[in-house]
Amino acid sequence: MTTQTTAGAEPDDAARERLRRWRLVLGGEAADGTGCALGGRDAAMDGTLAALYGKGDKPRTGKDRSAGLGASAPAVARWLGDIRTYFASSVVQVMQRDAIDRLGLSALLLEPEMLEAVEADVHLVGTLLSLNKAMPETTKETARAVVRKVVEDLEKRLATRTRATLTGALDRSARVNRPRHQDIDWNRTIAANFKHYLPEYRTVVPERLIGYGRASQSVKKEVVLCIDQSGSMAASVVYASVFGAVLASMRSISTRLVVFDTAVVDLTDQLDDPVDVLFGTQLGGGTDINRALAYCQSQITRPAETVVVLISDLYEGGIRNEMLRRVAAMKASGVQFVTLLALSDEGAPAYDREHAAALAELGAPAFACTPDLFPDVMAAAIEKRPLPIPDTA
Repeated sequence: MTTQTTAGAEPDDAARERLRRWRLVLGGEAADGTGCALGGRDAAMDGTLAALYGKGDKPRTGKDRSAGLGASAPAVARWLGDIRTYFASSVVQVMQRDAIDRLGLSALLLEPEMLEAVEADVHLVGTLLSLNKAMPETTKETARAVVRKVVEDLEKRLATRTRATLTGALDRSARVNRPRHQDIDWNRTIAANFKHYLPEYRTVVPERLIGYGRASQSVKKEVVLCIDQSGSMAASVVYASVFGAVLASMRSISTRLVVFDTAVVDLTDQLDDPVDVLFGTQLGGGTDINRALAYCQSQITRPAETVVVLISDLYEGGIRNEMLRRVAAMKASGVQFVTLLALSDEGAPAYDREHAAALAELGAPAFACTPDLFPDVMAAAIEKRPLPIPDTA
């Protein structure tokens, strides 16, 4: 006898799978209504979810979702291993951030065994940096290894395109009027010679050639990265440090990296190792953008060949009007000024909209920038073209 499925009804297997999924989502409380019991791998997976999203901190019994992670570093380390077993890396990172936020696990990040088990990402690096000063010596080497892994992964992802994009921008910015044939910029040459158009021949006589020379080993541009190290800017600090190291590796660009809260620290001499840069920051504290810009302004020797990148949420604790006057003065001297509300994949954080509007009036519009867009932003600034501001509408 063959079992038939009523038209419109789900097959038994599909119905069971739907109940299983709802059971995992709802957590097995008495009112979940699924009547579905879990076993084996599903029960273990449910246990990892219960430890984070359930209630209380008593050990899991397998019948409810009341388990928790408690305050035990070994238990947390085991939990971190479990979630990597059951979930994709992107999900693991979300669960780790939720654990830090929901369960107050920041202190446990100071334990070496937990750091060895963690799935490292930019957000974890930000948390470690915020705990840097409180970190015991026994944990620091493990923490540096975690940070270095993230930094090396970011460099592999970002360095090649950044160097290629900026090398092209430097070549195009070094324009010459007696270029070799292969260095002629035909678009600009034609535009500059339209008045020599000969209609009978339907051609332009290029009396003046415009070309772009190849960037030599000498310094062509100065770049100053000025980074707000308040707690909300953690991911931006990580990305900016990596980009700073990449820029510093290019001989045609002189790179300076400055971080600030209410004090200003110049980390330029550590740019050969972005991990050293990151551990030289102190996330958290107040903000004095004016003081930071005053220092950056004092370091500029070739304004027309300088790009200043301010990365901040613009919550100024210093002198607002003086900050704006400094930006205006730098721009008037020929400096290309770029304002980034964030350098991360997550869009703009909360920011001071009044200050952002005032900077826009000065010709320095503030916007959030993804790491993948940053090379294009820098290339446009180097070539003195309009910035590729993303459409946030």
